[in-house]
Amino acid sequence: MQKKEILENLKSAVIEGDEDKARESAMEALQANIDPLEAMQMGLAKGTDTVGERFERGDAYLPELMMAGEAFKAAMEILNPEIKRQQKDVADVGTVVVSTVKGDLHSIGKNIVATVLETNGFHVVNLGVDKGALEIIKEAEKANADAIGLSALMATTMPSQKEVIDALIELNLRDKYRVVVGGGPVTQDWANEIGADGYGKDAVAAVGLLTTLLKS
Repeated sequence: MQKKEILENLKSAVIEGDEDKARESAMEALQANIDPLEAMQMGLAKGTDTVGERFERGDAYLPELMMAGEAFKAAMEILNPEIKRQQKDVADVGTVVVSTVKGDLHSIGKNIVATVLETNGFHVVNLGVDKGALEIIKEAEKANADAIGLSALMATTMPSQKEVIDALIELNLRDKYRVVVGGGPVTQDWANEIGADGYGKDAVAAVGLLTTLLKS
């Protein structure tokens, strides 16, 4: 089976929410010596992008989103051990707490970012989904984090990203953390508006952004 076909199968497995197909395609990717990170970013992530876009348009609903997430998770159970095995020794860049904000149950994009950050030398504390401002800040304090990454898939939950930054200001902790935002509807203009330190369009952009921010 050709590489292009395998990547397309990974993408369609996520779109269809087919866990068995996701596992099978992930194993085929490894057998074909496709880099597992490439399989995630050029296969699985393409599927999550498609489902996310459909969700934003109202052409897909929460059940489809959750099924896509389960398919992604199933494939990553196959790919993750190989990602970790191949991971080279890299300098510890810093600690990042990542979370999907209050009211948002979307986890796929955040988990992709978390995985790519880890493979690039970051220690990542992944809080999950639907977390409020004070809970996120509490965990960042507990982890002695350097940065906080906030994900929002829905336009209606984007204000929850602002709530985290506002809470940091109220607690006199804003200068302690670099705060970056991302998610389907999020833009650089929104990041500027709420006073975030940056916006990551995708996982690769997030790594570059946080690396630059923490080094500075």
